[in-house]
This record gives sequence, structure tokens and C-alpha cells, in this order.
Amino acid sequence: METAVRIAMFSDSSRPHHRNFLALLPPGVQLEYLGNVVPEGERTSAPMVAAARAAEDAGFQGLIVSGAPREVASPTLFEELQAAVRVPVTTALNAGAAALQAFGAKSALVLTPFDEPVRMGIRDNLARRQIAATVPPMVAGGPPEATGLPPEEVYRLAMDAWRPSENLDAIYFQGAVLDPLPVIDRFEREVGKPVVASNPAMLWYILSRLGRTYHIDGYGRLLREWPPLP
Repeated sequence: METAVRIAMFSDSSRPHHRNFLALLPPGVQLEYLGNVVPEGERTSAPMVAAARAAEDAGFQGLIVSGAPREVASPTLFEELQAAVRVPVTTALNAGAAALQAFGAKSALVLTPFDEPVRMGIRDNLARRQIAATVPPMVAGGPPEATGLPPEEVYRLAMDAWRPSENLDAIYFQGAVLDPLPVIDRFEREVGKPVVASNPAMLWYILSRLGRTYHIDGYGRLLREWPPLP
């Protein structure tokens, strides 16, 4: 039996979508939310790097830093975090791109509730990893409007966005407030393409870095098949 592993996640635990995320954690994986540690308006990576070091000192064995806007504002955040701590670490965009690469995807439809600067930042991040991204306008109108949407509405929005892009290799949900977890399996069955979502991707990435392999049903191919890291 594997020993328990403690993972820190820098995110606001009060969001409704976190309940779905916590429900998929495998036995022995302890996820603790440490909140948003970066002051509003801060555009450097220094506070996040300092918080990561403190979490490592507190005994966490893996670190997850969520938030695409944070990473778009600090494009080298993942590399700086890797250099600052000894434990495995991931950001949202790093894990999402790794998951797409694990499926061999060279192109992806990115569905996100963020505004244009963040959407273009996500596109550019994927381009640096040789993944061509199609990023349509904000899905659901923005993060406040996307928060708490019923699964059926998330499915409808995603399907409407997918129909003009059926030639792409994968679908990538970035921004967990637009919560696709309840509909990933259904969407994959109907479109025949892998669906990557930021929270499952971060979990898969960090546990893989820790040498763990699981097979979690009900949340799409990434967690069910658990492909190796690219």
C-alpha cells in the first residue's frame, strides 16, 4: 500500500468547482488549498516563488500553482518555480500542455472564460510547445458568468465551440471555473477526441512526477488511461 502524499495547491478553495475536483482524488492523496498568495495587481513571480519555498519547508511533497492569468503575466513562472524548490511542481499551463503532448496532440481547441489578453497568452504558451491553439472568444462571458454553470450548459457551450473545429486533435479547458469535470466522459465519447481540463491535468502531472500511477474512471481518458509524462 502506498504511503499518503501531501500536495499543496495555491488557489481559492471556496470556488464551487473545487468540490468536483476533490471528489476525484485517489485514496492517500491529500490536497490542501493554501489560497491565493499573490497580492492583487502584483505582476512579478517573486511572491509565488517565496510561497512555494515555504510550502516545501512545511513538508508538502508536491506543489500545484493554478491560474492561467498569473502565468500569462509571468511567462517564466514554471521555470522559476522548478529552480526554486526540490519537490515536483506544476502550473496550470505546464500541466495542460503536457497532457496534450501525452496524447500526441499538435492542435487543440482551447475553451476558456478569460479575456483576450489571457486567451492570447495561453495560445502563445502552447505555441512555444509546438501545439497550435484555436482560442475562440470568452466561453460563457467571463469567469463570474462561468462560475457555477450547470454541467448541461457547459456541455452545450463546448459542443457549440467544437463544431467549427472538428479537425483539431484535442479539446483543452483552461480555467476551472468553467467546470467540465461532470461532462468530460460524455464529450469524449461523442466527439472521439481527448479532452484535457486544467485541474485533472495538474493532478495527473504532479502525481506522475511523484512516481504515482492511477486509473480513475469518470473524468476522461487522461485520468482513466494515465499516459506517461511526455
